[in-house]
Amino acid sequence: MIICKTVQNKSQITDIFKFMSEIIHDTTPVRLSTRQPVFLVGMMGAGKTTIGRALARAMNRDFLDLDHEIVGRCGVSIPFIFDIEGEEGFRNRESMVLEEVAQIDGIVLATGGGAVLREENRAILRRRGVVIYLKASADELYRRVAKDRNRPLLATPNPKARIVELLAQRESLYESVADLTIETGSGSISSVVKTIHNLLQKNQE
Repeated sequence: MIICKTVQNKSQITDIFKFMSEIIHDTTPVRLSTRQPVFLVGMMGAGKTTIGRALARAMNRDFLDLDHEIVGRCGVSIPFIFDIEGEEGFRNRESMVLEEVAQIDGIVLATGGGAVLREENRAILRRRGVVIYLKASADELYRRVAKDRNRPLLATPNPKARIVELLAQRESLYESVADLTIETGSGSISSVVKTIHNLLQKNQE
């Protein structure tokens, strides 16, 4: 069970997050056991995989990427799954794999951008571990993924508009499951990782 402790004033937030480039909302320090997974949620391009790998190294934990786990089990790419089964078929596979890997103790898991769309997935994330929302603006997200051809949801005439639309649909869902919300737009990867690591260490049981 995650025990949350509410930060009462901005000076406390400044002290706790002194390594962070920017804090979004009233993030809440959480109690983390060595067995609890750390789940990273956020839009495509928010840095979940890159930051997740670095965070796992810093915490001496195993790292898993949910999309990679799906590909490994299916033996085909995510765009291929979308082509054959549609988004609904992909989401079914995503939910099954998430339910499985979320049972693994002590991992850092980068989820897919749409993993929060289903309530059953959000319930798994809330129940099993500490959830960190990696947040970035639509402009920054587009800059990072504009040349990535492995994004079936962006296979549209106007991918930037699609990112804006997806972010509007999903942001409240990310926020609803998040124990911590971290802005990744301006800080370096190392500073974001250091911030998260220090915060989780500070509150480790």
